[in-house]
Amino acid sequence: MTTQKPLPVSALSGLRDPRLVRGFSYIGGRWCAAADGATFAVTDPADGAHLGEVASLSAAESAAAVDAAQAAFAGWSGRLPQERSALLRRWFEQIVGNREDLARLMVLEQGKPISEARGEIDYAASFVEFYAEEAKRPNIEGVTSHLPDAEVELWREPVGVAALITPWNFPSAMLTRKAAAALAAGCTVVAHPSAETPFSALALAELAERAGLQPGVFNVVTGDAPTVVKPWTGDARVRALSFTGSTGVGRLLYRQCADTVKRLVLELGGHAPFVVFADADLDRAVVEAIKAKFATSGQDCLGANRFYIERPVYEEFCARFAAATEALSVGRGMDDPDIGPLMNAAALAKQQAHVADALAQGARLLTGGEVHPAGPLFFRPTVLADVPDGARIMREETFGPVAALTPFEREEEVLARANDSEYGLVAYLHTLDPRRIYRCTRALQFGMVAVNRTKVTGAPIPFGGMKQSGVNREGARQGMEAFTEVKYVCRDWA
Repeated sequence: MTTQKPLPVSALSGLRDPRLVRGFSYIGGRWCAAADGATFAVTDPADGAHLGEVASLSAAESAAAVDAAQAAFAGWSGRLPQERSALLRRWFEQIVGNREDLARLMVLEQGKPISEARGEIDYAASFVEFYAEEAKRPNIEGVTSHLPDAEVELWREPVGVAALITPWNFPSAMLTRKAAAALAAGCTVVAHPSAETPFSALALAELAERAGLQPGVFNVVTGDAPTVVKPWTGDARVRALSFTGSTGVGRLLYRQCADTVKRLVLELGGHAPFVVFADADLDRAVVEAIKAKFATSGQDCLGANRFYIERPVYEEFCARFAAATEALSVGRGMDDPDIGPLMNAAALAKQQAHVADALAQGARLLTGGEVHPAGPLFFRPTVLADVPDGARIMREETFGPVAALTPFEREEEVLARANDSEYGLVAYLHTLDPRRIYRCTRALQFGMVAVNRTKVTGAPIPFGGMKQSGVNREGARQGMEAFTEVKYVCRDWA
């Protein structure tokens, strides 16, 4: 094993266990540098400080990770379910035991406020705990036979090697949500974390190794995404691929996986409507709107983008929401502000472009709209009112701290406007009328609907969207199904 180059001392300050900081890929139970020595830099989005170098592997080295996962598959899938469960439980305990270090490491590379980072580690651990239990569930289902003297059973068997591609906005939770489900099902895993936030994934690999997962069961390959992932999409041994990220990249992966007809789980873009009727509890609606818009500094596929407010309460909601937005603090993640930095310059440019476009089309700027003095990647929390439906922010996912408000007159009107999108991940609805709740939740074309609240996610629920927001579900029992095949057995004892 090669000794890795540590992060600068200043970056490591506050970590109890510096061994969690890994700069190599993890393949077949070994920490691997690139054969040619290639690396890429990871920086702190709060100030651009250089955090460290991480191995940038080649396509051939990425394919070798599939070799390792394939070699480990028979042994892992052949273990008793309760043995896999015990190992996942030990991984969960390792994550919980290193919660603070994992959260601090996430703040360094991702920038989110430390309280949100701690919350994400809890969220990440919850998936491992949940699937440790699900791994023990019987996977044989008896079916009443339609044939005389025949016995019928349905078996669920692991598909094989699963490729997992995770984003930078939730670098720990998106990996455990995928990996724990795949591992519980009996699959082995090759994972590729975002090059902007690789340290969180590599720390989880270190903890998986400490938990006792056998070599080749859980592999993490770092480097350039197209270089690492392309060998997996064309490899017939990779039987399932799970991706969280943009709809555009999801479409590309869908096409690349077609020739090998893989199982796909695609958790793609969101463009959530937030609908407030005049009969809603307005105090609560404003509080929940702040949560829905500004969590993770707005860099969340569940983030509300389009706020539709019924005309009688529109101006009051605008005033209250703008005041609450102005009160949000902005700063470095370790200071635990409400809003941290955006991930990169492209994200900042998108906020500026959406604001400029909306204003050019007649929107009113209620607050924000400019770079914050905290640093070049900090953007002031922004509220735009009277935003026309033709504005870019009403058609595209902003993925940042900019909210677009617009009034509506009638229920059928707002439902049509909310559904007029290629996205269908989550919708937020505020009303106290039970009949309207029923009508609207049925009519909204979204995989998840939050009524009079914001938080809906968790390990026991099937997370996912409709239309071009994704394919299949993650979490819950459904999260394991994409990593399994159904085998039908018809048996005659004669």
